[in-house]
Amino acid sequence: MSIAPAVVPSGAEAAEWVPEGPYDLTRTIGTLQCGAHDPSFISQGPDHWLAFRTVEGPVTLALRQRGSLNQSRVQARAWGPGASAALATLPRLLGADDDWSGFDTAEFRATLPELARKGRYLNPGLRLPASGRMLDTVARVILEQKVTGIEAKRAWRYLLARYGDAAPGAGEVAPAGLRLPPTPEQWRRVPSWDWHRAGVDSKRSATILKAALVASGLERLASRPGGDAVRAGLRSVPGIGVWTIAEVVQRTHGCPDSISVGDYHLAAYVGAALTGRRTDDAGMIELLKPWKGQRQRVVRSLYSSGFRKPTFGPRLSPEDHRSR
Repeated sequence: MSIAPAVVPSGAEAAEWVPEGPYDLTRTIGTLQCGAHDPSFISQGPDHWLAFRTVEGPVTLALRQRGSLNQSRVQARAWGPGASAALATLPRLLGADDDWSGFDTAEFRATLPELARKGRYLNPGLRLPASGRMLDTVARVILEQKVTGIEAKRAWRYLLARYGDAAPGAGEVAPAGLRLPPTPEQWRRVPSWDWHRAGVDSKRSATILKAALVASGLERLASRPGGDAVRAGLRSVPGIGVWTIAEVVQRTHGCPDSISVGDYHLAAYVGAALTGRRTDDAGMIELLKPWKGQRQRVVRSLYSSGFRKPTFGPRLSPEDHRSR
């Protein structure tokens, strides 16, 4: 895999990354987007616009895939003080460190359930990205604790609109609504009434505030392999448990094995996909045991197959904390 300078638009830095083998940019980085209306990740046609902060400052990053599935390249343009830093970590963000070669061997494929084989066949270009953006990801995942996706996405949009900054070049070279997630200081300045207006209960807001207080320590975890040290660092923040840790390291470190134990839907989905019957967390762990080390890849392949579990009974209903 290689990264090389590219043609530089006015006021931007640019680079081009060439993956080895099949690659699908949209499916790879899609997990970093908090819903279709995420202000920090806007997709417009073939372009994906991301706004975030680096050690050198904020950056707007535009990504576009060129070529075919099997012979592609990703063009990146970056604006702002953090442009160089963002381009330096571009391959990792795009999943360059995620090696599916062992998963794709004939011997390993033969051990997989039919739906996982089908999902991998349909989506051979899927990689697991590693954003390295600890606080942004932690805050977003905490907002998703114990609520529906609709509630979490609305809260993320509301809080970024009020407390994030406009991304470099927003409204000029980038979409007008592109915004940076809040800094640790900006998170700490959110008053109780705005957490309430965002529909965020006191437990989740308190956990985000605790994470913001130790943000520098969290960000240092980005450079460490996504193993026990990273999990221990995340677990040291009160309010962060096994589900949150799994959801975070899947995105920040591209962890191929992290399973979201405690998820409202996942265990039932895996059980239905592998046995035709729903199961609980313990049952899910047992079912996925043969593929330990690759379990997140197996789960992503199941989802890529298009399988949907039968739905029975009521869905998890949104709770309007603003009325309390």
